[in-house]
Amino acid sequence: MMFYFTDILSKSGLALSEVRLLRHQTKAPNGRTPYLLWRDKRDAFEEYQSVQAESNRAKLSGRYWASFVAPPTGGTLFSGLYVAELVGASPKEKIDPLYERPDGDRYDGNCDSYRLTLSPLLSNYIGKLWVEWGLGARSWIQRADRQDKPIVQLTREFREEEFPGYTHFISNISDIPTLPRGWLEALKAACGVYLLASARTGEWYVGSATSKEGGFHARWLNYSADGHGGNIGLKSAEPSDYQVTILEVCGSVATYNEILETEQLWKRKLQSRDMGLNRN
Repeated sequence: MMFYFTDILSKSGLALSEVRLLRHQTKAPNGRTPYLLWRDKRDAFEEYQSVQAESNRAKLSGRYWASFVAPPTGGTLFSGLYVAELVGASPKEKIDPLYERPDGDRYDGNCDSYRLTLSPLLSNYIGKLWVEWGLGARSWIQRADRQDKPIVQLTREFREEEFPGYTHFISNISDIPTLPRGWLEALKAACGVYLLASARTGEWYVGSATSKEGGFHARWLNYSADGHGGNIGLKSAEPSDYQVTILEVCGSVATYNEILETEQLWKRKLQSRDMGLNRN
């Protein structure tokens, strides 16, 4: 039997016509996402959510906002039911906690300010209930009385997706800062050889993480910061959000030179000097 989010709303005594469903999935240039704000700084998340473009006023006219966030690993997670009250125009110069710039710049015009009060009605589901949002991912504001969102998972407590293992790890460089904490700890604990591949240009680059302090994670943060991590071949290439995968994890006792030797081996295997972006 399929259960829907609207079933929970109805059993809680809420009129579906008064509930708006909001899925926050924006990714700012600084790497921040609403999911990260919600996970780490709830006050900042609610501040971000309380300011909306004036053009969305009619869509947000319901008394309740059922908010959802989109983790970097995918899915739609319930983040709270709010009583929403429009209180007036928001100052354009107010700094947005996600973009770290004035709200007026974020919305390129006028914006509304809402007073949001977290309702206790669905508090037991916060961070535990996952729904299938459906094909209209870009339609981030929807009416509950017109949308049945299937419940795909309900957990006892909030938990992030488990690390898939080094062999199965795949991510975009831009997503590295936003990965689940457990994933980051695993990437910090290992060194070895990795592959960067650009879907835009079809080019690839073989690199190595040699530092015992930070491992793969520390090395990849360099790319997310400047796009090239100091590598000559990447500097001259067309800018790209590279997909990163791990080719080989070197043991904890492997020396700096041994890791570099493994990197050279993979360069020969993949011919990354002749057909890729490696220059040495």
